[in-house]
Amino acid sequence: MIGTCLSTAELRRLMRKFMDVDDANDLEVHHEAVRMVSQHAGLGRALHKTLEQQHGSAVQRFGRARDTDALIALWEEALRQGEVPGAYWAVLTHRRVTPALRQRVFGDVHMLSHLVGAANRADIRRLVALEQENAELRNRVERQQERLTGIGEERDRALAERDQQACELVGMRSALARGAQEEARHRETAAEVAALSAAVAAQTRRREQAEGAALAAGADAQRLEQELARLHACVAELAHELAAAETQLREMASGADAAGSTLSRLLRGQRVLYVGGRPSSNPAIRDLVLRHGGEYQRHDGGIEDRKGLLASAAAWATLVVFPVDCIDHDSALALKRMCMRQGTRFVALRSAGVASFANGVSALEAAEMRAGLPAMHLCPKHG
Repeated sequence: MIGTCLSTAELRRLMRKFMDVDDANDLEVHHEAVRMVSQHAGLGRALHKTLEQQHGSAVQRFGRARDTDALIALWEEALRQGEVPGAYWAVLTHRRVTPALRQRVFGDVHMLSHLVGAANRADIRRLVALEQENAELRNRVERQQERLTGIGEERDRALAERDQQACELVGMRSALARGAQEEARHRETAAEVAALSAAVAAQTRRREQAEGAALAAGADAQRLEQELARLHACVAELAHELAAAETQLREMASGADAAGSTLSRLLRGQRVLYVGGRPSSNPAIRDLVLRHGGEYQRHDGGIEDRKGLLASAAAWATLVVFPVDCIDHDSALALKRMCMRQGTRFVALRSAGVASFANGVSALEAAEMRAGLPAMHLCPKHG
């Protein structure tokens, strides 16, 4: 709920009152908020107040729902419109919410996280296409600008020619006024004047056409510049999103490296039970534990089918580890209850990768130093 309903910036502002956030990355701030919210009454009240203020309009809208069907309809509408954070908080805190509906909205939000990863790949392809389109539009704008410059020069020449011909026409008319007796010359001059008038009219029409073409070209150039600005903004936005995704990957990689520097001290003499996982990464995790002085057993995660074997393995272990993406919700809850009854420490990992295992094990030390007792890690997925 914290990761969905609050942005990282909002969470940092809230947690600044309860921890030193300057030297912590976003993941560490998030983990500390999840850990403290059930133990620190002040944080719980501050979090509730912040979410109520942040999503007040959604809470008010969902508050008018009188039954579960109305809540479901409002939730489905929020999903279609992409207004998930406020709607998620409003549903979970509504007095009419049922356990089934709470599980449903949790599942919807969980699946959205998978869609985000796919959307990032589509955004990268879109960024490349937009950059190509941006280059093409820039070339079109340059060609239009050259054409507009040529039209402007032609218009200036037409105006100069018109002014010159007008001056000549004035001189001719003055000569006609002085030489009334020169009727023959007057007729010739009149014919010339008529021809010049026609030329002036033709030049006037050309000038008007040139001005119209210049206005049209200017409008086209303005429209293309606006489109170019829009595409620049779109490219910048996608670049920011890509940079944010790369930052998250670097932070995860940095966390894994930090964990590896202390794994020998943390794993030496420990009996590690790994539940679930993937065939591709399990051998590497086993080798990692053995290489750093620990003992290793693995259970395939079938809680109901091999419950007796799992219970005995958990009793043997000093540390139980399981990835949340390779074990269902009910099995994870059953495994955690079993560890709590037996007093065995456990860690719920984000994924089945080796880096996730190393980071989760390293986090035990920090959790135990803060709490002064063996850490019982809870994750955002399974509580």
